[in-house]
Amino acid sequence: MSIVCKAAVAFAPNQPIKVIDIEVEAPRKGEVRVKVIANALCHTDIYTLTGCDPEGLFPVVLGHEATAIIESVGEGVTNYKVGDLVVPCYTPQCQEWDCIFCNSDKTNLCPRIRATQGKGLMPDGTSRLKTLDGQQIFHFMGCSTFAEYAVIASISLAKLNPEANPFTCCVLGCGIPTGWGAVMNNPNFHANSSVAVWGLGAVGLAVIQAAKAKGATRIYGIDINEKKFEIAKEFGATNCFNPKNGDTRAWLTSQEKWGINFTYDATGSVAVMREALEMAHRGFGESMVIGVAAAG
Repeated sequence: MSIVCKAAVAFAPNQPIKVIDIEVEAPRKGEVRVKVIANALCHTDIYTLTGCDPEGLFPVVLGHEATAIIESVGEGVTNYKVGDLVVPCYTPQCQEWDCIFCNSDKTNLCPRIRATQGKGLMPDGTSRLKTLDGQQIFHFMGCSTFAEYAVIASISLAKLNPEANPFTCCVLGCGIPTGWGAVMNNPNFHANSSVAVWGLGAVGLAVIQAAKAKGATRIYGIDINEKKFEIAKEFGATNCFNPKNGDTRAWLTSQEKWGINFTYDATGSVAVMREALEMAHRGFGESMVIGVAAAG
């Protein structure tokens, strides 16, 4: 049975999102329907709303960083039950025996439903969302959590401890694992290293936290918003710099003569990506691009 609920719908790029009633259909085979408890705002939602996202489709319910409770399950779903606390996941995990990605210790970029997901549709090529007058609404990143209810593929969920706080755990859907994983999944990362992070949002802070946990001794945080410096230092940054106050390259070189062991872009700015690459240590430095650049 369908549910009528409130949702924040983006009908066109660069236009205000409208909160309206929509119809959310029941989950089909391999799907679940969830009641959304909390959302975090990821910059990717804003990026898609600008129209720069090559996969951006409208009308759409944005949102992908959330916590939710399973409301109903579709045919064949056995690993989740009504009432489970979950985090929707943009990157699925099919865990099938023939998936070289799910069976790899190098990556988890499972492509099982990526083709339809990129078209704003469920795995069977259709949508579960529509306006009350019948207009189809696209899904976003397989999640569409800016609504009271969402239908999600069962392989695109992670179960949480039922005692976890959903209002803080919502950031586990994207920002935290993105930054944390960029450090923890790099086999070359080592203790006593130098690290520079451009962008001190959720992703950048997670990079800093993970770098400290892995034993980095010099962690440089770079952002044009100095209000972020205090929390960056709480997470482990040793020094912070505002590019508006001078040349970042010159400042970093004054700290580390031959560059930084591990540099991270968490901004999506192509200019920053270049700067981070150029500041990687001469001969053996590594630069990780986490931010997503605009189309082109």
